[in-house]
Amino acid sequence: MNCVSRSESPTLPLTQYMEKQNLTILTEFIILGFPEYPELQIPLFLLFLLIYLIILMGNLTIIALTCLDPRLHTPMYFFLCNLSFLDISSTSVTLPKLLDIFLRKDQSISVIGCFIQMYFFVSLALTELFVLAVMAFDRYVAICHPLQYTVIMNQRLCILMAIGTWILGLLLPVTYTVLISHFSYCGHYQINHFFCDLSALLTLSCTSTYSTECITYIMFVFVGMPCFITTLTSYVYIISAILRIRSAEGRSKAFSTCSSHLTVVILFYGTLLCSYVRPTSTQSLTQNKLFAVLYNALIPMFNPMIYSLKNKEVKKALRKVFS
Repeated sequence: MNCVSRSESPTLPLTQYMEKQNLTILTEFIILGFPEYPELQIPLFLLFLLIYLIILMGNLTIIALTCLDPRLHTPMYFFLCNLSFLDISSTSVTLPKLLDIFLRKDQSISVIGCFIQMYFFVSLALTELFVLAVMAFDRYVAICHPLQYTVIMNQRLCILMAIGTWILGLLLPVTYTVLISHFSYCGHYQINHFFCDLSALLTLSCTSTYSTECITYIMFVFVGMPCFITTLTSYVYIISAILRIRSAEGRSKAFSTCSSHLTVVILFYGTLLCSYVRPTSTQSLTQNKLFAVLYNALIPMFNPMIYSLKNKEVKKALRKVFS
């Protein structure tokens, strides 16, 4: 589609003219959702509604148990509450709009609303990176330095680390989002995704996305990699410490304290790497949708189950509440 009308010869430079045309013409995007399955719209609505309700119920249960049971007033469950709140927030950014698309066929979203949705999605994903790294450090201290655990992971440090993760997560995507919001889309307004995903918006843009891709990799190197290295290093020391335990019962008990978090870390990093740490030219929209469903719906649904099924303290707290 040609952005420049034949009857009009712009006096502005081409890039500025395209941006002007973009602002005057494009007022909303159309989120297509899952047009590949037109006959499954109602079943998909019921499926995602069920997933969303399970996410809300499971993560709210974790938060409520941690607040109500004094035995769960520890750094591990404090950060688990942060993770549960993140799961609720990230799914609430995307799934309600998807349910609206299925139910009312309202696929439109304002340009500002789209960029706000993308901002919060990226922000919460970055915050989750930090929270998982902090939780890995907490498990490292608990297993490798058990006698000093209460001294190192004191209340003040836990609160400061939690506040720091949220502040960094909220601030880092601001410049990134502003840059993308100034792209020209030349009348391309159909987003072949179920939310305003970064990869889908880059595909629509008629502006060069090279700078944005560079920023994505820079953010991965200077933000994602330190979190990943912190998590990986923590577990290298944790596994080494567990292997040095002589009794099988002791090894099993030590490993059980971190197995839930390790499972969540593997699922999170696996889907995140498959979704975003690839060149745009090799990305398939269908694959991106699949990984986005895994990250944005299924993992937040499984997280409470993983922590409750593998955790004796959570099971005791559940029995106490129901009894």
